[in-house]
Amino acid sequence: MTGRERGTVQTGQGTGESGMRQLIAGNWKMNGLAGAGAAIAGAVRQGAAGLACDLVICPPATLLIPLAQALAGSPVELGGQDCHAAQSGAHTGDIAAPMLRDAGARWVILGHSERRAAHGESDSAVHAKVLAAVAAGLAPIVCVGESEAERAAGRHEAVIAGQLAAGLPEGFAGVVAYEPIWAIGTGRTASLADIAAMHAFIRARLAARHAAGAAARILYGGSVKAENARDILAVPEVGGALVGGASLDAAAFLAIGHACAQDTCIQANRG
Repeated sequence: MTGRERGTVQTGQGTGESGMRQLIAGNWKMNGLAGAGAAIAGAVRQGAAGLACDLVICPPATLLIPLAQALAGSPVELGGQDCHAAQSGAHTGDIAAPMLRDAGARWVILGHSERRAAHGESDSAVHAKVLAAVAAGLAPIVCVGESEAERAAGRHEAVIAGQLAAGLPEGFAGVVAYEPIWAIGTGRTASLADIAAMHAFIRARLAARHAAGAAARILYGGSVKAENARDILAVPEVGGALVGGASLDAAAFLAIGHACAQDTCIQANRG
């Protein structure tokens, strides 16, 4: 296995004991045809050299093979946006983790709130998908987040704790993305204090589950853009960002990458 240990869902290309590089992952969602996708990926490839972070692009599955070819030999890696829990079978319209890996993906987003809401994905379904992804050699980025009503009711920590407990397999030490549902695609961003509090809460939960949880990257997602990235990425325990709309603009996506300064790296060992 090159680049990352996958058996216990540990991820990253370690930078040594002094700290971990932040991860900037772009979720293109259901956007991008061949020409536009190639143009964005090409521009990101050109601007990726020397960045103090790891870059991942998660395009629609139809673009994985051509973008894998376009990004070959670059520091930019690819990810899928979902996978089925089964390795193969009669699952019309779904995509299996080994298919993503075969197409050039090294990562996969799982449990995104849009999947949970539109497709009824439960925490147990996310758990099964994480196991499938790891078995196929993919590094999962598992999303958790609360609704506006749940936060207003003071239930945000309980909701996140439940998602972590039920959605993550035993020994999980991979990447978690905290995305408050009310901030996704709305232009609203959680306050820096709220981000810090939730990331500290998630860190404590991960560390209590498994020793490697103390070094797992926790991304923030929810209307991350070039204008607010530096402040968000400097918050303690923020190990990077899961970027939506801004990742479809190469200049904006690279600007977020440039906001990852070496001195904002989390002081923990990477897996």
